[in-house]
Amino acid sequence: MLTDAQCRTAKPRPEPYKLPDGKGLYLEVKPNGVKAWRYRFKLARQGVAKESMFAIGDYTTAPHGETPEEANARRSGGRFTLAEAREERAKARALVKQGINPSHHRQLDRIKRGQEGATTFEAVAREWLALKDWEAVTKARRLDMLERVVFAKIGALPVKQITPAHILDVLTTAAKKNGLTVAAEAKRTMSGVFELAVSTLRVDSDPVYPVRRALPANKTQHKRPLAAEEIGQLLRDVAEHGGRHETIAAFRLMWFTLCRPSEAAEAQWAEFDLDAALWRIPAERMKKRKEHVTPLPEQAVAMLRALHGITGRHAHVFPGRDDRAKPMAVASFRQALNVLGWSGKYSPHATRTTGSTRLNEVGYPADWIERQLAHVEPNAVRRTYNHAEHLADRAKMMQQWADMLDTWQKGDAKVTPIKHKAAA
Repeated sequence: MLTDAQCRTAKPRPEPYKLPDGKGLYLEVKPNGVKAWRYRFKLARQGVAKESMFAIGDYTTAPHGETPEEANARRSGGRFTLAEAREERAKARALVKQGINPSHHRQLDRIKRGQEGATTFEAVAREWLALKDWEAVTKARRLDMLERVVFAKIGALPVKQITPAHILDVLTTAAKKNGLTVAAEAKRTMSGVFELAVSTLRVDSDPVYPVRRALPANKTQHKRPLAAEEIGQLLRDVAEHGGRHETIAAFRLMWFTLCRPSEAAEAQWAEFDLDAALWRIPAERMKKRKEHVTPLPEQAVAMLRALHGITGRHAHVFPGRDDRAKPMAVASFRQALNVLGWSGKYSPHATRTTGSTRLNEVGYPADWIERQLAHVEPNAVRRTYNHAEHLADRAKMMQQWADMLDTWQKGDAKVTPIKHKAAA
């Protein structure tokens, strides 16, 4: 076996020569003075043992007072002491016993490390999102959540470096600023991204899993209908909110028409015919992928005419705060509700349940209400009839609904029930 003194004092010769250490390891001394560690091994392929050589690195001595970090950096640069070369030989021998060529293994390891270093969470998240078989509007909403909630904290980090502590920070911040529903969506999304990263060998495990139960369950009663008194208080609170005018207007449009939150937030001016008091939401923005025509009450038309002077030059009725070429974020509704103290008592999706319940209470036919909510009738003939016959009826219904909202907002929760005869 070699000694460190032999390695250190070996002099170059006109031709390369070897100083064997044992078990396949030797030091090759080259004419230019370079001393390189080599490991010679045999690997069986198709029953034939073939001899190969694995280049470990160059010989060196450890500087006095070298720190562990400095030693790691030195070895990463390919310079090994005698003792370290023997450790590398042991690792290589273990691979050979498994039928693995250590040279090939190192090449794959370098490729893997390079991918890990260059692959940020944001890059993998965008890749994951692109693979999803979702409609464009759904992908846009999920990307919006990622940009607002997740990327700011871990987007620039290589996925390999993200720990459960990073994930917990994202989740607790999201729960505090955006609510438990957004935090839960962030958790599901991050776990999906790491599932892709694991399956493509960029990480070994999902760091979301250890902290998956760190936050309390979301107990928001999303679809509990609000009572008339609650509706009035909510509308007063929103009117006095003092936030963005566009957010308040979008919130009111959602209540005036009972549309979905995303349908209101992402509305475009081209969809509205204010003279005819109609809003045609295109199929690609509807959950059921069917165009939906909804009548606009007088209050909604007046609000939109006034708003047109502010945002009419943009494509979207309610453009985003930072990027006016994009619509406002759907999460703006929840953020406003958090500020107003309504988080946990009401969510924007409960608007539709509330409208359906209250309109049924005052006697409107279920067909009218279901059509207003864009619930698809399974019978094709009946669906065509409903679409043709109920638009005028729904216009009257939604006008009274808007009048009821005004009454409740003023503090009068009493509404006299009305009676309607079913269409003959």
